[in-house]
Amino acid sequence: MPPIPRTSFGCLFAATLALTGITQANDWTNWRGPLQNGVSLEHYTEAGKLADKPAWTYDVHSRGTPVIFEGKVILWGYKGETSDLVELITCLDAKTGKKLWEHEIQDYLSDSIYNRYSIGAPTVDPETKRIYLVSNAGLFYCWELDGTKVFEIPMMEDFGRMTFPNARVGSPVIEGDLVMTHFIFSNWGSDGPAADRMYAFDKKTGELVWWSRPGVVPPVDSSFSTPVVETRDGRRVMYYTTGCGHIVCVNARNGHAHWKMKISKNGVNASVVLHKGTLITIHGDENLDTSEKGRMVCIKLPETLSDPTGPESTEIDPSAEVWRLPLSATSSSPVLVGDVVYQLDDGATLYAINANTGKEMWKKKLSNANLHSTPLYVDGLLYCPMLDGKLVIVKPGETDGEIVQELKLDGSSLGAPSVCDGVLYVTTTKHLYAFPIPNKGIKTDAAPKVEIPEAGKAVALQIIPAETVLMTGDKQDFRIRSIDAHGFVVSDNVKGVKWESFIPPTAKVKASMDATFNAKGVLSAAADAKSSAGAFKATSADGLSGVIRGRTLRNLPLNDDFEKYDLAIEQPDEKIKFSYPPLPWIGARFKFDVREQAGSKVLAKTFDRLLFQRATVFVGASHLSNYTMQADVMTEGNARSKSDIGMVNQRYLVCLRGNAGKLEISSNPERLKQEAPFKMVANTWYTLKSRVDVAKDGSGTIRAKAWDKTQPEPEAWTLEVKVARAQTNGSPGIFGFTALNQRRVFLDNLSVISNK
Repeated sequence: MPPIPRTSFGCLFAATLALTGITQANDWTNWRGPLQNGVSLEHYTEAGKLADKPAWTYDVHSRGTPVIFEGKVILWGYKGETSDLVELITCLDAKTGKKLWEHEIQDYLSDSIYNRYSIGAPTVDPETKRIYLVSNAGLFYCWELDGTKVFEIPMMEDFGRMTFPNARVGSPVIEGDLVMTHFIFSNWGSDGPAADRMYAFDKKTGELVWWSRPGVVPPVDSSFSTPVVETRDGRRVMYYTTGCGHIVCVNARNGHAHWKMKISKNGVNASVVLHKGTLITIHGDENLDTSEKGRMVCIKLPETLSDPTGPESTEIDPSAEVWRLPLSATSSSPVLVGDVVYQLDDGATLYAINANTGKEMWKKKLSNANLHSTPLYVDGLLYCPMLDGKLVIVKPGETDGEIVQELKLDGSSLGAPSVCDGVLYVTTTKHLYAFPIPNKGIKTDAAPKVEIPEAGKAVALQIIPAETVLMTGDKQDFRIRSIDAHGFVVSDNVKGVKWESFIPPTAKVKASMDATFNAKGVLSAAADAKSSAGAFKATSADGLSGVIRGRTLRNLPLNDDFEKYDLAIEQPDEKIKFSYPPLPWIGARFKFDVREQAGSKVLAKTFDRLLFQRATVFVGASHLSNYTMQADVMTEGNARSKSDIGMVNQRYLVCLRGNAGKLEISSNPERLKQEAPFKMVANTWYTLKSRVDVAKDGSGTIRAKAWDKTQPEPEAWTLEVKVARAQTNGSPGIFGFTALNQRRVFLDNLSVISNK
């Protein structure tokens, strides 16, 4: 039965709305609000304290921020506790709390633990009236306001988006005709190394327009910092912090990475605020130049921006730092009001800081601890949700902050509140609360006008989609537009371009995509096309050019015994020769390579970097379903120390756990995990087999078995896991976990066939 909102204070809510006289909603369409800094534009006549009880509540778990648009509250949350846990996107009537629609989102193959879900928020685009959200597993969704799905992009399988145990996701950002999201991606080719990357999609179609890597390789952690956008030096640029510890500046129209500044040894999560040509942010990890942990920093923004000369942005000089304070916040973001920055630290102390000088004006202890929650400033008051469930309301002054009210909420508060039309919305791990702010009238300031520079002379082509996947026998056409030096569109429809295969001069693997363009500019892969990857360059009649890249993937069956690979690359540390893994595979570079083992060529887990001790690689298209996988697998080690090796079948992990002595079927281990005893002997080859069947009613069965390669295949499946709601599709993949990179794992004779 769905949750039933409690509406005992509905009369108070209705009366409050009647007194406002507002005919146009003051919508809150993203987690940081209309000013991108956690400040509301609303002002109230004779505002009173919040009632002890809300107008309504809605029973849902959430660690995020609700957004409000055209009388609807849209919230990312979840329900369930263990195997029944699913993420939710829920749309409620803002007046009553009645559920209008809701969609469930299944997690899969993620590292999330302890039910750390919904750390972020959806974003609404006022132009299209569409809702955008990235799920914990990296599913990028777009819905109409009525709940109709527009598109769904599996970024984990299509672009190599990684997951992390902290489960911080963040919020998409809208800029012009683009919707953007950043995280840690390990894609293919030159984008194979894991890095904090920004991906920009056409907000109407979901087609990839550009991607950017402003930071360094490899990152240390993830980041859910939501970018802040402004116009500077004739460009639209965005600023955010990264999983590699930088503040970065990226062109929001073409992805050019302008500059970066490292402020932490680890990932930074807080969003930034902009103040009079400066940028202010905070982190809670090790500093680069002091023994202190954490820093609030203010830097002077470069007035002139230069374009990058390589894959990374340029480092700006440390002299750009204007001031710093030894404060520590893991992921709470600063709030800027005039010339004052308000910040909650990890110890739940609220600080007021002069934004011009960095001088601490005052501080106030509000509770015992804080983690993700960020205050909201509305009409002279700060609304501060606490980890222990308190909502503390503070009236800031010049020399102190006065606690004017405290409300105890059920559950823990880890998100940021939002406000719309005199109603405060705040989430906990138990409920969404709607508190009317009593008043006798609401006045809403006009939002600042966004200045969009006019386009200049066209200098390049922007081709959409910028990256494509063709199955054998498929076709793809492209939209081509010309852009100026700053990424602004000059012409929406460029015709008559000439296409040619293109190999970047810096490419380590000189390869081309087995596909051809016809006279109409349509890219086709023949029915017998090889699995391949590469790039194409388009040149217009007036000499403008642009590049796309793509992969050709074969339909089932897939087979690879790795014998055809040329082991020509020197590995000086191990004194061997190897080959890079297949170029079209997602996330394979630096995680696996092909090398010789006992006279055969096999796929081997690398020890390249500790970040990849747990490695997942996708070898086929994400739309595949109902297939059987088989491979020969082996782990190095001894009786006490072995590694794990497995396969991903339709978003389910089928794995031999070496040290645990088990055969396991799982998705997220806390959502689904079933296992059976299976003792692996180190340095012995086994055959691992799995099959997934999805029924017409959406239920499914995941099967797995393993046996000594030298023995006949057992007739019975070792594990048969039935699920009421199965993953209906997913890319086949390979998995390896080499704890501390001590024991290598190997895989050979991989096959993927359709179920008979």
